[in-house]
Parts: sequence; structure tokens; C-alpha cells
Amino acid sequence: MRAKLTLSASVVFLVAALFAFLSPELNDVSHSPETFAAETPTNSQVSEGLTCQCGCGLTVANCNMPTCGFSVPMRHDIDRMIGDGKTRAQIIAFYRHQYGEKVLSAPTTEGFNLLAWTMPFIALAVGGGLMLFAVGRWHSSAPVDSKPGAPPESFDPELRRKLEKELEERR
Repeated sequence: MRAKLTLSASVVFLVAALFAFLSPELNDVSHSPETFAAETPTNSQVSEGLTCQCGCGLTVANCNMPTCGFSVPMRHDIDRMIGDGKTRAQIIAFYRHQYGEKVLSAPTTEGFNLLAWTMPFIALAVGGGLMLFAVGRWHSSAPVDSKPGAPPESFDPELRRKLEKELEERR
């Protein structure tokens, strides 16, 4: 039984690890230069990768404030950079250098951010393994052999005699 649980826990961990590392969300497609180098980006493609810094919490492309002091000028700058022949990756790298990682609409898969991407999957795998281990221990523990109506082994014979005497008196 224990071998089955160990095998099950190993399979769960392996599947979770494969999912975590092969997931398309982790392939950093949005930041690789070779992905968008061959095509001319549009303003919406670039501005979807950037978060507006006015406090609305939306991307630059979706900021719905008509007089936003951040997204409106940024859209004009993005159009100018596209006109200069810059790629999506170059424009995003420019703003990342200027404002830091907070301007990116999705975290990168580098450094500490890689841990943020993988920790939920690792936590699920570890939690599932612990649950399998606990359930396996509960099921594999042998039940206590006790005869119905028999006193427990640690029962004092003197107390048993007094109990039986009191029960006889009440009848």
C-alpha cells in the first residue's frame, strides 16, 4: 500500500512539475526579441504589454481615462517609436528600463519572478503529496483489537468490582 502511495505522490509531483515548466504562460513569448522582430508591431500590441501608471490598474491600451497623463502620451510615443522602425521588444525594453518591472503587464520569467510563476504549482504538488501521505497513514494503521464488552487492558480490577457491585444494588 505504501509503495502505491509513494508512486502516486511521485506521479502527481511529476505532472505538476511538467505543467509548471511547459506551461505556455511561462514561455516568455511577450518579451523575446525574435518573436516580433520580423513583423511591424501595432500600437495596441505594444501597449497591451504595458501597465498604465495612473492608478487605474489597466494596460496602456485599455486605460479608459480620456485625459490620462500617462497612457495618452505613451500611446503617442509608441506610435513615434514604431514609425522609427523599433520592434515591440525594443519598445517594451525601453519602458522597462525607464519605469522598471512595474510597467510590464505580465511579470517576466527571470530571477525572483520565476519563483512567483512556479510556487503555486510546487505548493499544489507538495500539498497533494502530503495529503496522499496522510491518507495512506490513516488507512494503513491497524485497528485496535478489542472485544466488544471486554474491559480495556488498563482498567483497574478493583474499580471493576465496585462498579459491578453498584450496578447490582441498583437493580
